[in-house]
Formats: sequence, C-alpha cells, structure tokens
Amino acid sequence: MFDVKKIRNDFPILNRKVNGRPLVYLDNAATSQTPQQVINVIVDYYSNYNANIHRGVHALSQEATDKYEQARKKIQEHFNIGKSHEIVYTSGTTHAINLVANGFSSFLKQGDEILVSAMEHHSNIVPWQMLAERTGTILKVIPMSLDGELEMDAYEQLLSDKTKLVFCNHVSNALGTINPIQEIIDKAHEVGAAVLIDGAQAAPHIKSDLQALNVDFYTVSAHKMCGPTGVGMLYGKEEWLNTLPPYQGGGEMIAEVTFEKTTYADLPHKFEAGTPNICGGIAFGAALDYMNAIGFESMSEYEKELLDYATEKLLEIEGLKIYGTAKDKTSVISFNIDGIHPYDIGTILDKLGIAVRTGHHCAQPIMDFYKIPGTVRASFSFYNTKEEVDILVEGVQRAKSMLL
Repeated sequence: MFDVKKIRNDFPILNRKVNGRPLVYLDNAATSQTPQQVINVIVDYYSNYNANIHRGVHALSQEATDKYEQARKKIQEHFNIGKSHEIVYTSGTTHAINLVANGFSSFLKQGDEILVSAMEHHSNIVPWQMLAERTGTILKVIPMSLDGELEMDAYEQLLSDKTKLVFCNHVSNALGTINPIQEIIDKAHEVGAAVLIDGAQAAPHIKSDLQALNVDFYTVSAHKMCGPTGVGMLYGKEEWLNTLPPYQGGGEMIAEVTFEKTTYADLPHKFEAGTPNICGGIAFGAALDYMNAIGFESMSEYEKELLDYATEKLLEIEGLKIYGTAKDKTSVISFNIDGIHPYDIGTILDKLGIAVRTGHHCAQPIMDFYKIPGTVRASFSFYNTKEEVDILVEGVQRAKSMLL
C-alpha cells in the first residue's frame, strides 16, 4: 500500500519552513528533492572512500571505481539497456544533447534536414540550431495543437529521405504532455533517420524500456529523480556511439597519446573525458534503488490522483486557465489567471511557503504559441499530498483576491 506519510519522512527538507510556514514544494519538474537514503550515500563517499577512479591501484580508488561502475549497471538494468558501455555519464541532459549534436556536425551536410518538436525545452532546441548554422542543415518544427499535443499527421508529412535526425522530449516540462515517442521513433526509422529522446521529465514518472523503444539516443538527469545535480546519462546505441567523434578531449578518454597522434578509448570512456562526478554517479544509482523500492507503478498511480485532484480544484477558480490539456500527461499543471502576471502569483505563493515555478520554463516557443508571457507551473511528485494541493488552491485564491 502506498504510504505517502512514511515516504515524506525520508525527505528532511520537507520538514523545513519558508517565511514561517511549512514548505509546500511543487517545483519538482525543475528538480526533485533528495531522500535521506541518497544523502547518506553521498556522505559515505566523501567520508570513507573519496578517490579518483579507473587509474589508481590503491584500495580507495578501486573501491570508488567499483561503486561507480556498479551504478552504471543499475542504470543499465533500470532502463533495460543492452550493454553497459552504451551508457555515457554526463553532467545532465543538456550535456548529453550537446554531445550528440556536436558529433552529428561531423557528417551532416547542407540540405540535410533535422526535425524538432514545437514543445521542446531550450536544451533540445539551441544545440540543434547551432548545428544547423555550422552545417547548413535545415531545421524543421513538428507543430502542436492548442491542447498541447503534437500533430502527428504533420510529423509524417515532414519526414523524408532528407531527414537525418529527429529529436523530441518524452514529456513536456512546460505542459506535462506525454508524447507518443514509440510512433515518433518508428516513423523516423522508416526513412532512415536517427532519434534522440529527451527523457529528463519522463524519467521521474515512467520507467522506460529503451530496448523495446528501439530509440537511438535517450537522455536523463539524476536531479529530476531524487538524485544529485550535476550528473546524468546519455544512452546511445553502440553503433552510433562508435560512429560519433569524441565531444571533449583530455584524460581518461584516450587509448594512446603521442605528439603525432592520439587514439581513443573504447566505449563509454571515449566520451568521458576528465575526472567525472564520481559521487554523483554513485548517488544516481542509489536514487534509482530508492525509487524502484517504492515502485514506479505505485508512484505513477498516486501522482495521477494528485494531478486529477489538483486539476479539478484549480479549475473551480474563476478566470483560471490551464495550458496543456493532453489526454496523456504527467503531474504538471501550467496555468494563468486572467489579468494577472504569473510572476506576481508566484511571488505571493512564495510568501505563503509554496514553491512553484513561473515564467516560460525554458520553453519560450510554447509561450509564444499561446501568446502569453509565461505560466505558473505546479509540478507534483510522489511525496506531495492532497493537503498540499488544498494549500496551493487556497494560496492561488488569495493571490487572486490581492491582485485583482
């Protein structure tokens, strides 16, 4: 049985107060909170076996190396990845996307086409714009509907033998929409295009089977799923990772270095230059252990309850409009109230101890599509409660009464 009160006891930050009121943390799409079980792993690393990895023969180095590589195995098992060397540790999703974009710039040419969805985070737009500028590649956009769903008929019409790469988020960070990525992947592969899926927002809510999806690249950030900041992963099919050139040069990613020529290490080290976030990688594995112990199916069902409850309660407020009403969505609600700037609502909510996000959420094209300056975004996790939803609704009502 899902016991949210017991789960909340694992998160020390949920006991603090903000502006004299109990914290109501509803900014989980930006970053999730970290349970004590993961914090303990971080403390243990720095207290007992802090050392550089892969290169040392001493005991601490070997222990750190073992735990770091064990975490890679945990990532492999969680996402059902065929080979552990298809997992590249990164600093997060942004780093992972730039790694792939940089690699593709080596063999895309003028007139080639790449497709991006209209609901991407800036991290899955800007690197590809930079790629297009370098190579003469044509960037095309998959349009979206007013409900916040991709127009799949238009997507099919955009695909052609010129299409080399398609990139799309699994879940929209601004709207919560769950995109039909299996269809997107299958249709792209029919024309010979590779597919990169930004999984940053999906990973906290959906346990994806990457072999079943047959996706070429998939990215994740640990801090979205109870882990630390500054670490994430790029999954890439072995044949693609072997094809792409290294993103960075330095130590660890080499096989042999002379002043005449350098040869590169085998996967995944070819893409892991320099000293990595060792503690972060180990803690990433611990975060996956923690979430899997609770169970993704149970968490997803509970978060759906929160989403439905919050949607119903917020829509009772006159003048409130929700942006993103897709049939399939995760626990994200973006909304505005007629006549009030979202920043002003967010500021008042903060005074009440309620943490939400305001603005364009690094998805400015979505806001331009709706012709709005931004939204208030409340994003829920499995440790939130219906009581917190009630506090949010009361806070929004209070903000409305103060600002209108």
